[in-house]
Amino acid sequence: MDQWEYRVAYVDSRGRISCDGVEFIRQSGEHRTTFVSRYLSALGREGWSLSGIQHLGRFETAYFILQRPHSGTGGADGAVTSTPSPAEAAPSGA
Repeated sequence: MDQWEYRVAYVDSRGRISCDGVEFIRQSGEHRTTFVSRYLSALGREGWSLSGIQHLGRFETAYFILQRPHSGTGGADGAVTSTPSPAEAAPSGA
């Protein structure tokens, strides 16, 4: 049976994503879709894929649910502590 690990990110497409206590901020002048794509691409390079979106009551906010095959690494509970930093996912011209 496949085992998965999950990550939940709070997404405010107006300019902020928060996941595991790490803030990911939209660059000045960056389009909202580019901002979200940059974040998802950074996680994709670590093997994460978007498996669900839970829209919240506030406008332009949602929880993104991500998953990847369980690697067996991480803490005692299997949690993986890596989250892309703004520098890791910075636009190539920044």
